[in-house]
Amino acid sequence: ARHRTMEDDSPMEDAVAQPAGGSMSSPAAAATLAMEPNFALAQDAFRYGSSGSSADEAKVKAAIAEKKMGPFYEWCCGKFGWAVDEAWLAEMKASNEAETVALEAKLEEARRNAGDMEVLDCLFEKARFYARIGDKDKAYKANSTILTQAKVSSGKKLDAAMNTIRVSLFYLQTVDAKEQLAEAKKLAETGGDWDRNNRLAVYEAVYLLANRDVEEASKLLLAGVATFNGLEICKYSDFVFYAVLTNVLTLPRPELKKHILQGPDVLQVSREMPHLRDLVAALYDCDYAKFFHELIHVDAALRGDRYLGPHARFLVRELRVLAYTQFLDAYKSVTLEAMANKFGVSLEFLDKELAHFVSCGRLTCKIDKVMQVVHTTRADHNSAQYQNIIKHGDLLLNHIQKLARVVSV
Repeated sequence: ARHRTMEDDSPMEDAVAQPAGGSMSSPAAAATLAMEPNFALAQDAFRYGSSGSSADEAKVKAAIAEKKMGPFYEWCCGKFGWAVDEAWLAEMKASNEAETVALEAKLEEARRNAGDMEVLDCLFEKARFYARIGDKDKAYKANSTILTQAKVSSGKKLDAAMNTIRVSLFYLQTVDAKEQLAEAKKLAETGGDWDRNNRLAVYEAVYLLANRDVEEASKLLLAGVATFNGLEICKYSDFVFYAVLTNVLTLPRPELKKHILQGPDVLQVSREMPHLRDLVAALYDCDYAKFFHELIHVDAALRGDRYLGPHARFLVRELRVLAYTQFLDAYKSVTLEAMANKFGVSLEFLDKELAHFVSCGRLTCKIDKVMQVVHTTRADHNSAQYQNIIKHGDLLLNHIQKLARVVSV
């Protein structure tokens, strides 16, 4: 029998293409979801950290027990203040050690009696094992070993790089993920096929989302809706939720209608996110009372998501600013009472809210407290551009003068 070589670049069992719309055949879905680590567990752990409920704790511990996740259990004890169950931890560590020994033996056997590709398969299996039990540092090292192997194709190296990114995203180690993504994108230039490139785009979009880069994330998320290939990171419905949320903050109205309100891929799963769907529709239809009503439910959804939860307050604030800006753009002046009625909020709340956003420079308007009227002040874009040119022109002249002095010396 012919031994495969490391240059063979056929997709691994965990590199399965995901058709548009998120539907996959059962074997394909099983292979994709078998990737490690388990992001459903990461979401459960985040939810437990937010709720502290005994039901969520039991769910997390059941997942730890199922996969003998000794290192992850230790991480949870430190993170959540659990009392360490020494007997259970020792049992999991013994199981992990036994599996490590078996994997090392399998690797040595492959090196003695099999081909290069069989050795590479063993290295990937070892990396998946460390990712499965939540040993971040050893998973990094195992994948790094693959990246430094001779005669390994760029495609296989990209698989290893994406394995490492998944581990970083599992622990939300965004600093590590940034470096790993940069390395993976270089490998993708030479060894990325359709499947790998789309998967990497999903990873980058989620990284940007976790890092609160809404504008850049929105572009990748919207592009990825039709070619989604990352069930190991999140569900397709969650990915569409991220795409809709970020793009409502960044797209102009015509594009919002085209890609979000009338986008066929978004419409397919809109019933799974009714509050966000209705929020976007209310904003587009200028139904601000309904917008604020739906925003309460959207806020709750944001706080329950591990990527959006840490930024929920920021995102809800930006959505409110967007609604206020859109409303005020239609008026030269409007009474506070009329505006409060339109938004379905109290006069006191609106007065305080607008004053805050005006003082922060987020709204271009003035509030007449005596007459209880809001006056919109339109930004002079031509004047702003002129001032910007003058500012940058002065900086350029200063740099030229400094350079001239250096050259003359």
